[in-house]
Amino acid sequence: MNHDAYDNAYIADILNAVKSVAIVGASANDVRPSFFVTKYLIDKGYTVFPVNPGKAGGTILGRPVFARLTDIPEPIDMVDIFRASDAVPGLVEEALALNPLPKVIWMQLTVRHDEAAARAEAAGIKVVMDRCPKIEYARLSGEIGWNGVNSRVISAKKPLMRDGYQSFGIVKR
Repeated sequence: MNHDAYDNAYIADILNAVKSVAIVGASANDVRPSFFVTKYLIDKGYTVFPVNPGKAGGTILGRPVFARLTDIPEPIDMVDIFRASDAVPGLVEEALALNPLPKVIWMQLTVRHDEAAARAEAAGIKVVMDRCPKIEYARLSGEIGWNGVNSRVISAKKPLMRDGYQSFGIVKR
């Protein structure tokens, strides 16, 4: 896998297949990126499990906080890592101890560890590094264009507007 450039279909397949996300390094501070990524994913319908040892037993955005991945009582589809790159190998090992295995290990912007990624991929887990699922979801769904940002995705299709909170969902293009 070339982790320097991801095909839109690869990212879209992941974001469409995933239903539950463990956010390692989730913060209760509403100005931290992990907080608004957590909120965004919850708003998009994902089941989110905040993971933060210092906040374990409390809640973030109404969700119970867990100290470790292994404390989460349900299967996890994706592990989203908001930690420094040197913490990734330990987190990948913890994810590999889960049964069932997660489908995806996702490392946030600036987070990359090629050896840990290779270990996860060898176990059949998809890996994304140095990307943000919030940004990728907004880009692939066209929402990021609402703010005037070039999404690098062009479509002549008129968006289907729904009742309530607007979400186009991710469409393979």
